[in-house]
Parts: sequence; structure tokens; C-alpha cells
Amino acid sequence: MPKNETEKEKETPKEEKRRETTVEFLASLAEVLVTGLFIITFILQAFEIPSSSMEDTLLIGDHVFVNREQFAAPARWIGPLMPYREVRRDEIAVFLSPEQPGLFLVKRIIGVPGDRIHLRDDIVYRNGVKLDEPFVRHKREHNPYTDNFPAVPPSPMFGVRNDKWAEELPSHIVGEDIVVPPDSYFAMGDNRDVSYDSRFWGFVPRKNMIGRPMFIYWSFVTPDNQYEMRDMSDRLGFLAHTILHFFDETRWSRTFRPVR
Repeated sequence: MPKNETEKEKETPKEEKRRETTVEFLASLAEVLVTGLFIITFILQAFEIPSSSMEDTLLIGDHVFVNREQFAAPARWIGPLMPYREVRRDEIAVFLSPEQPGLFLVKRIIGVPGDRIHLRDDIVYRNGVKLDEPFVRHKREHNPYTDNFPAVPPSPMFGVRNDKWAEELPSHIVGEDIVVPPDSYFAMGDNRDVSYDSRFWGFVPRKNMIGRPMFIYWSFVTPDNQYEMRDMSDRLGFLAHTILHFFDETRWSRTFRPVR
């Protein structure tokens, strides 16, 4: 009796799936590593929050990914493909300190070029409009200089240590406002009473901008003085503490929280 097609198919052994060779596996792995390295080097940067100046938006020990490309100068060959744009008011930015070379800072952008800024009784007015800032926190005694900026002259007794800024500040005042110059930004921390920001050292040059924090990828309970520790034994001690308490002192509720 002739066999039907179904029976013939059952008798025919199926072709085994070709296994990936070692060379092919290594090539695939190299592609993944190169892609990851490109993203980390040119697009994203890991950044750790070292101070309380942005509480409660960002806490000491928050680890964030920063979009390095968004604020970068557009490149001709890839410009149309990347989401380049200018820095906007009220968004958080990471930038190099104008006062201390090599120091990364994270603050909120309060003024962009041309904006007129002043504070009265710790309330910010921008271009004559009182700002509603639900993200702002006040956690200690007020400072006459910062609460009524720039009406009160800068002085060391109010925490102004930057002599260059103290001399330059009057040249930017028009009426009761300070005017943000071209290619510059005025930045302040959300924890206004402890933030060392543009009120103390001046404007942030456009060239100093690094990027915009996107989200918190890890947050760990960290002492206020952790980033001031210079002794190697203290650093190793905190590393051991982090390993031992990774699960119970990680702030799991902050993981993958967007930064706004």
C-alpha cells in the first residue's frame, strides 16, 4: 500500500537547527559591548547625587542616568536624527561648575537668556510673574541675601565666597531684577535654604551643560558626609556597608522614578 505524504514527512528527519559557532558568538557579544559602550560614552552618563541641595526631588545617594545628547551642540552628520533642543525653564540639568573646574552639579534651571529674575521673601519672580514652585523645600533659617536676591548686596557674612561674582553681580542688575545674559542660565536647588547655586557663584555658561537627568536607576541610604570622606578606610567601610545592607537600605520605591 503506497504511503501518503503525511507518513513520508514523519519518516523524513527534520533538519537540525545549526548551532552558533564560537566565532559567531564572540562577534555577537562584541556588537552588544560596542553598542553599550557607545550609549554610555556618548548618550547616557551615570551620575550620583552628592548633596541635599535638590531635596526632596533628588536625595543624597540617588543614582541617575543623564541624557548627554539632548543639550549637546547639534552635529551636522547626525543632527536631524537626534532630539537636540535648548535648555528649558524649570527643568533639572547636570552641568560643570563655573566656580570649581571638574565639579559636576545638578540644579533646576530658573532663568534662560533674557529672563529677569528676583526673589522677595524667598519667593521667585521671573519676568514679573510670581512662580508656583511645588518642588521647593525650606529646611533651615533664612538668609537675607538669598531670600531677597539681588536686593541685598553680596557679603561673606551671607555665604558669598566668590569675590569675582560679588564684583560682577551689580553689572547684571536692571531695576530690581538680575538679567540672564546670552548663552547663560540661572540655576537654583530645590532645597533653597541649603543650595549653593547661581546666587553665590553666578551664571552657568551654555558650554558647561552636560545633560538632563532622566530617571533614578538606584537609590541607597547615604550619610550626608559620605562624599566628603577622603580616608580610604572610610570609603572601604562604606562599600562594605553597602554590600551588607544592599537589600534593606536600597530605596526600592525610588527605583526607575522619572526626574522632574
